[in-house]
Parts: sequence; structure tokens; C-alpha cells
Amino acid sequence: MITDKENSMRKIRIEKVILNVGGTGEKLDKGYKLLEILSGRKPIKIKSTKRIPTWNVRPGLETGTKVTLRGQAAEDILNRLFPAVGNTLKERQIRENFVSFGVKEYIEIQGMEYIREVGIMGFEATIVFVRPGKRVERKKVKRGDAGKLAISPEEIEEFLKDKFKLNILRRKK
Repeated sequence: MITDKENSMRKIRIEKVILNVGGTGEKLDKGYKLLEILSGRKPIKIKSTKRIPTWNVRPGLETGTKVTLRGQAAEDILNRLFPAVGNTLKERQIRENFVSFGVKEYIEIQGMEYIREVGIMGFEATIVFVRPGKRVERKKVKRGDAGKLAISPEEIEEFLKDKFKLNILRRKK
């Protein structure tokens, strides 16, 4: 039973955190090893679907690696990643339903030491947010209309400030 006036279906939570590294050849192998050590999970390699002759990319070429973390593992990794970026995000990194930011060097993360096989490299992190009831919108059988489930950038900012004590840098107008 809900005692306060707040609607429990309007609360937001972290659905998943995706860590990824782009590159081909040796950089891809180093990125794979980095994500494996950082997350404790086995990453997957991503294959290209488009042809980009300028970058020598062809369909079927492995161009990146990623790992997805959910639940407590996602929150634990965020508690380690935010200090690496100075507990600060820029306003433009926050979009509807997600936040993306990059970590320039993995050695800035607390608890991480230099790994000789990897060298110095960075990676990107994306945090996806969701409200209760989103599954109703996604499922195929008995799909329903759950109302407005999109999460605005303002709501995400408030959530991040409350939960992780982040600073949000505003653009000068």
C-alpha cells in the first residue's frame, strides 16, 4: 500500500548500462580484454552491416565490442565510473531515456591498474532508464498502451543528482 502521494508507476530506474569500445584488429582485441576485466562478464563482438569505403569497413567486419550490465552490477559499475569523469556530466550527454558519456582512460577508474596487454585506451558508457510498465509496450502478445513512458532529460538529471550526487554542466546561452 502506498502511503504517500507519489505515483509508484512514475518512478524511474536504471534498466541497463552498456559499455562499448569501437575499433578493428588489435584495438578490438584490447577493447575486448578491457571490458572483460572491467565488468567481470564476457563481452560480445559487433559486426558491421554497412560498407564505408573511406574507413575500409565492409559488411561482416568486426568493428566493436560491448557488454551489458543490469541490476546491482550496473549500479556498482556506475559508482566506479562517475568519479572517473569527475562526478560531472554535460547537459548535451543527457537525452530522452538515456545518458551517454565517455571515459578517456580506464586507469582513471578507482580500483583499476594499468594493464600491459591493453595499454591506454578509453570506452563509452550508456545508461538506459525505464519506468514500470514499459514491458507492456514492448511485448508482442497482449500489447497495451501504458501511457507516456518516456523519461525526460530533466527527470534523468534529478535522478542522477539524487542517487549519484552528480553535477550537470549547463550550456551558456
